Amino acid sequence: MLRFAFWSLLFLNAALFAYGQGYLGTGNGDDHEPARLKRQFNTPKLVVLSAEQAEAAAKAAPAPTAPGDSGNDSANDSTAADAKPAALAAPPQAQPQPATPARPPAADLVCLDIGTFSANGAKRFEARMAALDLGERTAAGRQTVQVQDVGSWLVNIPPQGSKEAADRKANELRNLGVTNFFIIRDDSPLKFGISLGLFKTESGAQNLLAQLGKQGVHTARITPRGPQATRYMYRLRGLDDATRKRVVGYAERYDAEAKRCS
Repeated sequence: MLRFAFWSLLFLNAALFAYGQGYLGTGNGDDHEPARLKRQFNTPKLVVLSAEQAEAAAKAAPAPTAPGDSGNDSANDSTAADAKPAALAAPPQAQPQPATPARPPAADLVCLDIGTFSANGAKRFEARMAALDLGERTAAGRQTVQVQDVGSWLVNIPPQGSKEAADRKANELRNLGVTNFFIIRDDSPLKFGISLGLFKTESGAQNLLAQLGKQGVHTARITPRGPQATRYMYRLRGLDDATRKRVVGYAERYDAEAKRCS
């Protein structure tokens, strides 16, 4: 009995050993160990690594890339490569400047010619201007002009050029019913003209001129009479409305006129 048990165990161990080595085959028929080894690639080049060598090889291997990431990486690389030259070529953007507040429209500035003044009137007017502190606006300064100091107004017919022509004009006046006149014979700009009346006021001269027109005398005129005198006038530029009004008020105090200039 013991002998039977011994040989049974021996046979069972031998069968297990043969099965483990692939000598007894599998369900596929020929899939035993020698055939499986033949299907492996480059079997002679297989090398058994130590633990240290396996760890070093794992560290040196590139990190695995998820499927589909390679295309994105290449696209990102190309985009970065294209963006770098563009960034280098693009000029720096100018910093926005703070908005400048709009200036209010400047008021209209005027130029005035003021005059004329006598010597005493000019001094008083200059004292008034100094109080206004006009500065460069009086750059033109005072100007000296020669004017006629009118004391009377003469109604006359212009010079006729000769005594004979003046006599003929005198006869025409008589025929029109005009008798109060005389021929100017002195050496003056009115020589051989005909004087019809001398008046101290311009209005008186205007009245006679109108009367002569009704009588048919149409060549008569009014000529101011008086000596030449030195007078003064001023040109002021860049005056605002308020200053202009003050300057005109000062001018009127001294019987001077204020006219716009260019």
